[in-house]
Amino acid sequence: MTTSQPPVAKKVPTERTHHGHTFVDPYEWLREKDNPEVVSHLEAENAYTAEVTKDQEQLRQDIFNEIKARTVETDLSVPARKRGWWYYTRTEEGKQYGIQCRTAAQDTGDVQADWTPPAVEPGVPVPGEQILLDGNAQAEGKPFFSLGGMAVTEDGNLFAWAEDNAGDERFTLRIKDLRTGELLPDVIENVFYGLAFSPDGSRVFYIVVDDSWRPHQVKAHVLGTDPADDVVIHQEDDVAMWTGFELSADRRQLVIGIGNSEYSEYRVMDFEDPAPQLRTLIPRSARILYEAEPLTLAGQRQYLLTHNRGALNSMVSLVAEEEFAKPLEEQLWNTVVPHRDDVRVNGAAVTATHVLVSVRKDTTERVQVLPVQGLGTEAQGDPVEPAFDEELYTASLSNAEYESPVIRLSYTSYLTPPRVYDYVLETGDLQLRRETPVRGGYDPADYVAERDWATAADGTRIPLSVLRRAEVARDGGNPALVYAYGSYEISMDPAFNIARLSLLDRGVVYVIAHVRGGGEMGRAWYDDGKKLNKKNTFTDFVAATDHVASSGWADPARIAAMGGSAGGLLMGAVANLAPEKYRAIVAQVPFVDALTTILDPELPLSALEWEEWGNPITDPEVYRYMAEYTPYENVREVAYPRIAAVTSFNDTRVLYVEPAKWVAALREKGTGSEPIVLKTEMDGGHGGASGRYEAWKDRAWDYAFILAALHARDLLPGTAPLVPAENRGTGS
Repeated sequence: MTTSQPPVAKKVPTERTHHGHTFVDPYEWLREKDNPEVVSHLEAENAYTAEVTKDQEQLRQDIFNEIKARTVETDLSVPARKRGWWYYTRTEEGKQYGIQCRTAAQDTGDVQADWTPPAVEPGVPVPGEQILLDGNAQAEGKPFFSLGGMAVTEDGNLFAWAEDNAGDERFTLRIKDLRTGELLPDVIENVFYGLAFSPDGSRVFYIVVDDSWRPHQVKAHVLGTDPADDVVIHQEDDVAMWTGFELSADRRQLVIGIGNSEYSEYRVMDFEDPAPQLRTLIPRSARILYEAEPLTLAGQRQYLLTHNRGALNSMVSLVAEEEFAKPLEEQLWNTVVPHRDDVRVNGAAVTATHVLVSVRKDTTERVQVLPVQGLGTEAQGDPVEPAFDEELYTASLSNAEYESPVIRLSYTSYLTPPRVYDYVLETGDLQLRRETPVRGGYDPADYVAERDWATAADGTRIPLSVLRRAEVARDGGNPALVYAYGSYEISMDPAFNIARLSLLDRGVVYVIAHVRGGGEMGRAWYDDGKKLNKKNTFTDFVAATDHVASSGWADPARIAAMGGSAGGLLMGAVANLAPEKYRAIVAQVPFVDALTTILDPELPLSALEWEEWGNPITDPEVYRYMAEYTPYENVREVAYPRIAAVTSFNDTRVLYVEPAKWVAALREKGTGSEPIVLKTEMDGGHGGASGRYEAWKDRAWDYAFILAALHARDLLPGTAPLVPAENRGTGS
C-alpha cells in the first residue's frame, strides 16, 4: 500500500430539514456536476485510487487475461427465426461490440427442417449473411456505445435501433432500409429503452423520459415526417408510475403498461380500428398488480392476466374483453394457473397454440407450458415443465414467435455455461441447440455449487448458494466473498460466470446470500425486505456472513463483501452495522445516500422509489426509519475495513455524488488505517464503461481489490494457469 494521502473534500454545510429533523450535509456541494472543482476532485480521487492499488496491476492483468483466455471471442448466438429470416449476433476477436446479422429462412412445409436454425460456426462465413448493424463501426470515435433497442418491420424491410453515446441512457433512434442499406432521414433524439414498428411498418413506437428520467410518454413517429410532429399515444403524469409498451403477440394491439411495484394499469389500442383509441382494462384505482396478454380464442378476444387479486404470489386468469366493461366485482375471471403459497407466478406469454408461464419454485426460475385448447375450463390440459438435471439452475423463455411450432429456452447454472434449447410444442421434445463454449480446459467437475441456509435473528432461514473448487477443504482457513442484492423483488438466480472462475481458482469460497427484499422465496420474501422492513435485508446479510464464518468453509478473518446499486446500499449498511466482520468491501455504483435522493422528487427516478422504500417526504415514520439506516448519514467513528466505491460520472440511476460523499464521510469519521478509495469511470453509465473488454477490466479491478485484501492472489496448487508464468504476478 502507498503512503500517499487521499484527497480531502472541502466542507460546505448544507441544511436539510424534514419532520422537525435537521441534517447538516457537509459534502452536498459535490452534486454540482458542471463545477470544475467537482471534476478535479473526482480526478484526484482516481489518481489516489490508482496509487493505492498499483500493486494490484499485475493481478488485474492476470484476471483479465484469464477471462479472455476462457472466452471464445469469435462467437455467435443461436439464430432465432422471425418470419422469413434467421436473426443472430456474432462477435469477433479483438472487437468490443456485437454485430447484428440475419440470413434468409426457408419454408418447405417440413416443420422440423424449417424451424431448425442454420448450422453456423464461429469464424466461418454464413451464406447469405446480411449485416444489420455493426456495433464496432457505430462506436468508432465515440467515448461510449450502448444499444437501447432494435426492431424489424414485419415484412423485414426496415431496421430501427437506438444507441447511447454518453452512458446517460438517452438514446438516438435511427432507421435503415435493409433493401438498399441506406439510412432513412428519420432521426429521433432522447428516446428511452424499447421500440417497435407498427404491423404495417408505417410507424415506429418509442418511449420518452421526463426530466427525472422516468419513462412517461409512449409516442408514435410516422416515417417520413418531422419528429417534432410525433403523436403522444399516452402520457403518464403520476410521478410514481412507470410506463412501457409492447405489441400483442398476434400483432393486433398496442399494449401499454403503467405501474409500480404494488399496482398497475393496462391500456390497449386496436391497430385495425379506423379511429384507434386507448381502452383501459383494470384501472389503477383497483390497486391490483397485473400484466395483460391479449389472445383470441374461438373468435373471442380475451386477456390472459397474471395478477395478485387475492393471490400474494400471483396467479393466471382468463378474462373475456367485454368483462372489463362491468364493475370489477361482477367480472368473470376463469382460473388458468391457481395461486400457490410455494410457487411465485412471474408472468405469461402466448403463441397461437400454447400458453407459456414463468414461475419460481424452490428459489429457481422455470417455464411451464399448456395448450390454449380448453384454456380456463375443465377441459384445460395440465401444464408441462421441461425437466433439467441440476438442483440450482435458471430456465427462462427467450423467444416465442406467435406462429412458431417451437419456443426458445435459455438455460444456465452456476456450473453450466449458457445453453439454448428449442422446445417443440406439439411433442414436448427438448432439443439442445448450443452450449456456450468455454476455453482453457474448463471442467464443471472441478467445481461445486451447493445450497446452504443461514438463520436470521428472527428465526427466518436464508438460502445461500455456495460455490467453490472441489478440492477446497472445510478446514476454516479459506478466503470467502459474500455477494447479495436484496431489493425490488429481483432474484440472484443461478448463472454461469467466466470471471468468477478466477476467484474460485484462487481458493475463494463464493457465497450468494439470497436475502429478504429479493424475490427468491416468493412475494412475501420481497415484502419482508422493503419499506419499514428494509433493515431485514441488512441483518440477513450479516447473519449470512456469520454463518459463512462459522461453517468451516471460511476463515472468519478473510471474508469480503460485494454488491452493486441497491446492493451497494446493502454494502454501505453492513459496513456501518458490522465493519469488523469484513476484510474488504466493494460497493459498485452504490445507492448510499438514499434518504437525500428520495426526498427530492426532481432527482432521477426518485418518485418511482417511494413504492420500494416508502415516501419520507409525507411520512415521518418512513423518514425516521430511513434515517436510521441510510449509509451516508450513519457513518460513525469505527475502524472500517478496506473499501472501494466504484461509480460512473454519467450514471442516471445512482448519481456519482452518492459514493463521492460517502467516501469523504468514511475518511473523515473512520478510525481505522485501511484505505478507502473512490474509482469513477468518467465516460460510463450505470453499467460502467461500454464494450466487453472494458467490462472485463472493470470486473478484474473489483476482483483484484478483493483478492489482495484476502491475501489470495495465487492460484491454488495444481490449478493450471491460463496465463504464461512470465506474465503473472509474484504472489501475495
